[in-house]
Amino acid sequence: MPQQPLAGERIDLGDGAVAWWPCHIGKETIVGPNSSIGALAHVGQQVSIGEDCKIQGTAYIADRSVLGKNVFVGPNATLLNDRYPPSGDSTKWAPIHIGDHAVLGGNVTVIAGCNVGEGSVLGAGSVLTKDLPAGEVWVGNPASFLMTRKEYNNKQEAI
Repeated sequence: MPQQPLAGERIDLGDGAVAWWPCHIGKETIVGPNSSIGALAHVGQQVSIGEDCKIQGTAYIADRSVLGKNVFVGPNATLLNDRYPPSGDSTKWAPIHIGDHAVLGGNVTVIAGCNVGEGSVLGAGSVLTKDLPAGEVWVGNPASFLMTRKEYNNKQEAI
């Protein structure tokens, strides 16, 4: 018997929030109104996702991460919570907090305990090894300052 191919299916999570099957959403996770979770994403347990967030396919968001409102998480982004994996001890975890209006590009990695400030951008493929201040754009491995969010927005508008 031939296998059926995976086909995306829209799952209504209430308040305008949706997820695209197949994906995983852990226990006690809160998904804010008008947010979306892409196919093959893994959202851990006790995660808080604010309103109007967009989580692209194949993203990994570790247990107890907190995303503010209007956060964009690009495809293949990885948010970690265990500094010395596998610790097996959740009391040693350092969950990540992402500020309102932040952008995480595709294929970024945010190391456990590294927070992203409000309105900040972490460029595609970057690895965040320390806190990213509000209103800044960082890129690279390890990620470092590139420009302000205002400069980024001006470049975006010019395109």
